[in-house]
Amino acid sequence: MTVDLRWQFDLVWALADLHLASLTDDDFLWEPTEVTWTVRPDAGGVWHADWSDTEPRPIPVPTIAWLTWHVDWWWSSAINHLTGEAPREPRDVTWPGEGAAVVARLRHLADRWRKVLAGVDPNAPSAYPWGEDSGHTVAHTALWVNVELTKNTAEIGQLRLIRAAQRSKVG
Repeated sequence: MTVDLRWQFDLVWALADLHLASLTDDDFLWEPTEVTWTVRPDAGGVWHADWSDTEPRPIPVPTIAWLTWHVDWWWSSAINHLTGEAPREPRDVTWPGEGAAVVARLRHLADRWRKVLAGVDPNAPSAYPWGEDSGHTVAHTALWVNVELTKNTAEIGQLRLIRAAQRSKVG
């Protein structure tokens, strides 16, 4: 099972890395609509994501920066859970502030995830992200990570392609 989880992850990560490698710094903060969630620097220059504990209406369209922050948050939380560390709250996760640092951070998480998958029992109980007494296993968590990464990668890729198409119309 662990071999299959790693195979699936490597497939998803290949697509994620393809999109991440093609992003420009301007792509990250591009706002595709008036109603968006993004990341913003505070007075000290630390970047925080827009966040609400309840989903707003209408649902904001996230920027690529927000999506990469979101991946950082849930993925590092999954790794923390499976390695016995306390997962961080969304407000405790900051965005690095520039594209190359974001991509490096996500590549680091991919490397850590491969190591985590190599060292876990897929049949062991796992409460993340469902909570205690869910009946889920580490395999469920790993499959969830792969699906969530696929979804976020598709969103990043779609925004990247729309932005590129708009730039080509202007130029």
